[in-house]
Amino acid sequence: MIYDISDVQIEKLLIAAARAGETLARLDERIDRSPMKHGFIERQDFTDAISSMWVDGELVHMEDLVLHDAHMDVRAPTHEMTAAHRILRSRRLIFSNAPGWAFTAPGLSRLRGRAALAEEPAPPRQAPDHSRDEDTDAEEEETSLDGAFSELDALLARSAATLDAITTGSALPPMHREESHAIINEPDWDEDERLKEWWDVHARTEELPAILRTAILLDAWNMIEVLQRSPWLGRLLASAFLRDGAVTPDHLPALSAGLRAVPRERRHARNQTQRVLALLDSFYEAAQASMKEHDRLTHARERMMRKLAGRRSSSRLPELVELVVSRPVVSAAMIVKELGTTPQGAIGLANQLELREVTGRGRFRAWGML
Repeated sequence: MIYDISDVQIEKLLIAAARAGETLARLDERIDRSPMKHGFIERQDFTDAISSMWVDGELVHMEDLVLHDAHMDVRAPTHEMTAAHRILRSRRLIFSNAPGWAFTAPGLSRLRGRAALAEEPAPPRQAPDHSRDEDTDAEEEETSLDGAFSELDALLARSAATLDAITTGSALPPMHREESHAIINEPDWDEDERLKEWWDVHARTEELPAILRTAILLDAWNMIEVLQRSPWLGRLLASAFLRDGAVTPDHLPALSAGLRAVPRERRHARNQTQRVLALLDSFYEAAQASMKEHDRLTHARERMMRKLAGRRSSSRLPELVELVVSRPVVSAAMIVKELGTTPQGAIGLANQLELREVTGRGRFRAWGML
């Protein structure tokens, strides 16, 4: 398949591109000056992950994703939950690196899951001390145990590498990587060739404004279908491209949230120009939704901060306010883990802030902002 950018009628897109670019720039400036910048960015990561799954036709509940990210699942994670968490970790990985990192060969390989972790060798164990007089049976038993401990060390090293990969967002070790199999992956689906075609579109759009170029690149990613099993990566790369192009240098826009506001018929129109226009409108909708959410959280945070007047300097309420700002949902276990309180103390702190109880349970409780 060849994506021909000459079919895009640029003159029909300039007004929509200017509107989207201006709104995204105002959002970025507002976030940069916000007292809850880091907390809002964390919230945006969760919102975009959930919205990205929605765009691909999958439903994941926000509360479940927050608890899964905190390793406090109340039920076994589903395949959809695992995919949503991968999107969440990928967004954090992109934002934690330099703006252009996602478009480098190592960065793109890591985001695709192609970069393999080097499996660390097991730490050497000291030889047992046989200076004392021991009988032959004891020596043989010690040697046998030493061999068993070596095998255990190797197993622990592999497990540590896998857990590190899950928590840091890097690729899994080679023994856990997804193998290419005809039952799972289509043998004729050449991702490298499709990626090469997408890079060609990237090279042919260098003269266009960043916001318009981003929309065309995202449309090209969708139409070329670069990755067979990770269509969401194109949307993350679009966000990274806006950050790299100085449109939103201080955050990654939650573009998938904007796509939810645009009808599917527009996003999947046959006409190329109409599809790109729909994407530009989704960028605008994403920025508008984020600014409204930022204003809502700002007012809620100010209302909670007023409750801190006259509190002791050792009070944990300020820490709880920042935790609530940075998470769509907080559970009693999360408060205990982050603030170091007791379970009853966590419930008492949450009641003092008059948070909204979202579970309706007596045993397992979680709260969100009003």
